[in-house]
Amino acid sequence: MKAQVFRGVNQLSYEDIPVPTVEPDEVLVQVRVVGLCQSDIKKIRYPLYEPPRIFGHETAGTIAAIGNNVKGWQVGQRVAVMHHIPCMRCAYCLNDNFSMCDVYKNISTTAGFNASGGGFADYVKVPGHIVENGGLIPIPDNISFEEASFVEPTNCCLKAVRKAQIAPGQTVLVTGAGPIGLMFIMLVKYFGAKAIATDLLPSRIDKALSVGAEAAFDARDPDLPAKISALTGGLGVDVTLLAVPSEKAFFQALDSTRKGGKILFFAEFPDEVEIPINPNILYRREIDLIGSYSSSYRLQNLSADIVFNQRIDVKALISDRYPLKDLSAAVEQAIAPTPDTYKILIYPQKED
Repeated sequence: MKAQVFRGVNQLSYEDIPVPTVEPDEVLVQVRVVGLCQSDIKKIRYPLYEPPRIFGHETAGTIAAIGNNVKGWQVGQRVAVMHHIPCMRCAYCLNDNFSMCDVYKNISTTAGFNASGGGFADYVKVPGHIVENGGLIPIPDNISFEEASFVEPTNCCLKAVRKAQIAPGQTVLVTGAGPIGLMFIMLVKYFGAKAIATDLLPSRIDKALSVGAEAAFDARDPDLPAKISALTGGLGVDVTLLAVPSEKAFFQALDSTRKGGKILFFAEFPDEVEIPINPNILYRREIDLIGSYSSSYRLQNLSADIVFNQRIDVKALISDRYPLKDLSAAVEQAIAPTPDTYKILIYPQKED
């Protein structure tokens, strides 16, 4: 089969490799579409993981083979694939910190080499732990593989919305109107709150409005805090969701978030970035700083419901489609987006 193998920093190799062998408790899925995620790009561009590996984790496809001990699944079923499932027993899981669980971090779907998602390949193997504990989600007949590939990123965004306790009637600032920021806008609106968006690209400012933002501004606008104050009756927003790793965006959030409000870090900053802050700002204004990383097992059913019942329009986020052989070009476009670049989807090309 074909796969894009990570051979080192910024080195992707389009190779022929063996189809994974399925053990008795495992399932093999033919990948039909996989989303390109910012975390994939980070893993490709920086020395975070030892090669060789095959990344890609926002996967939807068709079951191609099942192990002898697998029950309840059949060859030919269409499924969304979750690449991590927590153990549900450790101290982290018992406190709903599923993404901190060692099992969650270390058992993953794979197309070969060190298990790392494996979606950038013709086939991906799903380990028994993931098969047995809800990691395969049946795709309804009326839902495309493209739509189904959004279940995992929807879960990640939904986890952040829940952690920030966004509620009907609130106003939320979303910094960055890329694919994640746009999904935040959709979810904020779905849960009855109002979104204000910022971005540097005029096209993304327009896109934010088209998917449901109440207002959208250039992030460089020197009057941004005043405009947000005017939109919120002088209070400021209830919550800010940082969807870009920008120090400037964080300080805008401090200026724009009301007393008693919350600022949630969703985008991962470079490790060398340190943000100086006077702790009295947090103390006197009672600002909560929150981090949200990866998905929540507890929100898996709700995430699937939101996508499969089309409660948000994930198709509106798709801008580009690349064959698997052109993954490097897709990564380059994501790094230097055109005005109309949002979510990029990747399609393995079967060699028949």
